[in-house]
Amino acid sequence: MIFGLVLLFLNLLSPQFTEAGQAKLEKMVQDRDALTQQWKESESKKSGIFGNRTKKDMIETNEWLERIIAKDNLIMDELRMISDIETTTATQTGEDYKAIAFKQEKDVQALKRAVAERDKQLEEKLSERRTFEWISLILFLISLGLGIVVYKKVIKA
Repeated sequence: MIFGLVLLFLNLLSPQFTEAGQAKLEKMVQDRDALTQQWKESESKKSGIFGNRTKKDMIETNEWLERIIAKDNLIMDELRMISDIETTTATQTGEDYKAIAFKQEKDVQALKRAVAERDKQLEEKLSERRTFEWISLILFLISLGLGIVVYKKVIKA
């Protein structure tokens, strides 16, 4: 009963974790796309003499690349967390099934023992019944024989 409730609880929570994680992941990817767009804009900046890039332009471009890398790291962390949640949920579900199967196997073994014991009791009762039937038949035959003997003595006398 408890295992069933735990299993139901995990199944209900698992999709919520992954849906929330997916939504967060999608937002992070959108943020990364925006950062990439800003990097491309900074890459096209040429504020130097004769339309060349300055050191400041290159530093700004590198800063955008650093932000993109940081966002990529956050996305990877989120992916790992979602994977860990799914793995943990699957592992817990598998362990719950194993525990349920083990309990059911114990119950089946207990029922088999109970059925075997009941069959043994039935065999004993049948054996007692057969003994009683044989004793009854023998007593009936003895009574019949004695009745015939007594009847013959009464008729002859």
